[in-house]
Amino acid sequence: MKRHHQRSNIAYGFHAVEAIVKRNREKVVEVIIDRQRTDQRTKNIVALLEKSKVSFRFSNHEESKITSDGVNNQGIVAILKDRSPAKGEKLEIILHGLTQGLVLVLDHIQDPHNLGACLRSAECAGVDAVIMPREGASPVNDTVRKVASGAVENVNIVYVANVAQTLKKLQQLEYWIIGAADQGNMTLYDCDFTGNIAIVMGAEGKGLRRLTTEHCDYLARIPMLGAVSSLNVSVATGVFLFEAMRQQQRESNF
Repeated sequence: MKRHHQRSNIAYGFHAVEAIVKRNREKVVEVIIDRQRTDQRTKNIVALLEKSKVSFRFSNHEESKITSDGVNNQGIVAILKDRSPAKGEKLEIILHGLTQGLVLVLDHIQDPHNLGACLRSAECAGVDAVIMPREGASPVNDTVRKVASGAVENVNIVYVANVAQTLKKLQQLEYWIIGAADQGNMTLYDCDFTGNIAIVMGAEGKGLRRLTTEHCDYLARIPMLGAVSSLNVSVATGVFLFEAMRQQQRESNF
């Protein structure tokens, strides 16, 4: 049996589709709705699509299932315009002129659910750019889009060939590099996140790679009180990002 590969230009599920329509309706080519869905939630999304002047149509269950490669799509799929992530050479343009820039570096995150959750936290925390390697990490596919709930369309995603070299470039741009590591010699609450900061998160289970660690200015850990030794990478990402956001907002208000 031929295996379907996940597409990078669709979003599925009511929450993800609604978020994209509300935030970036110009990105939506068409919305396909399973005609078997006649509940109030479907009526509400149809009203939103009509109000937003987004093209949509009703289709049979099998077509919507095939469109999203057979995953549970709740009977609604949005076809999106292709949005290619920026390449590394555009990073300096994105960060130009920032005095409290916040960058998230994801060092080979493998799981699309974790990646989607990281991107969602990044968007909510006002991250200026998310840096990911071109090879060896989860692609931004439909699963990522669903978990991210519209964040993919709002975050500057930058693909780079070499994470360690990119960290060196960020240092040249006067960014302090803070790596999240269980062996960190300080907690994240001891870190100064004001100014231009790049937070680096390692892969599931493996953490930061050696070369990545060597290019960090500081290694910080999340203080843990329970018996479990570590947090899921997406949860840890949220903890770091919102502490950085708290400090930067406090600094801006002075």
